[in-house]
Amino acid sequence: MTTVRQVGIVGVGLMGHGIASSLLRAGHQVSFLEHPGNQPVADLLAAGATALSSGREVAQKNEVVILCVTGSPQVEAVLFEPNGVLEGLKPGCVVVDCSTALPSSTEKVSAKVTDAGGRFMDAAMTRTPKEAAEGRLNLIVGAPKELFDETLPLLQGFAENIAHAGDVGAGHTLKLLHNFVSLGFSAVLAEATAASRKAGISDTALLEVLGAGGGGGVVLERLRPYIADNDPSGFKFSVANASKDLGYYHTMTNELGVERGVAGAVHALYASIDDTALAVPEVIGVLERRKR
Repeated sequence: MTTVRQVGIVGVGLMGHGIASSLLRAGHQVSFLEHPGNQPVADLLAAGATALSSGREVAQKNEVVILCVTGSPQVEAVLFEPNGVLEGLKPGCVVVDCSTALPSSTEKVSAKVTDAGGRFMDAAMTRTPKEAAEGRLNLIVGAPKELFDETLPLLQGFAENIAHAGDVGAGHTLKLLHNFVSLGFSAVLAEATAASRKAGISDTALLEVLGAGGGGGVVLERLRPYIADNDPSGFKFSVANASKDLGYYHTMTNELGVERGVAGAVHALYASIDDTALAVPEVIGVLERRKR
């Protein structure tokens, strides 16, 4: 039987809301930080969650604090700004960073949390808000093995596939590698689809050939609804977030001193999209309308 944990969540957006609802279904006591960027929370409150007005209160009330914010600047802000999480951190409290962040920042954040008496793990997410609401996220975790084993039952309350990537920072490193591959494949498919349509190839034929050959896979299936029916819901990930993650990847590979020529081209493609609120599949339409 899973031990009931007191869990605080900072960042109840599309993904964080799903995490909160899944943890409530699993029987945990959940509270969250009130914020204008949250999704509607009436359902969470009705299910027993508590709204709190500061990061400090979230930390004081809970034994685990989950961060589900945009990136490294937001992680550092909610932890270290006045009245932030670090001010209320109880000894032994576990901070779980589910954001997509720079590994070099993650290591610094971990050190500060440890100095304050807490414990830290990065648990980067993949999949979509749909799986978050179903408790079926994928997590890529960077943490000491002992902390990973201790926290695993809680993580299983909102995640289906949980990989222990290594020590702190490994989760965020692998997430950036994963997103580069996923967004890179999406960019290739977007260009190929635009070219296919310009050449007069039917979308049905394109999807059939790619699906049965080297183009088949998860990314094609995410883009398939848009290619077939102009429906971007298969990949609800904005161009803004794509550009942010690829920028993090660029910084990480620069710090590692490794080749990133392909990554540069992929990043440039997303950066060239003016409407950053578009979902990734909608890049196909943008490229189709461009003239050379």
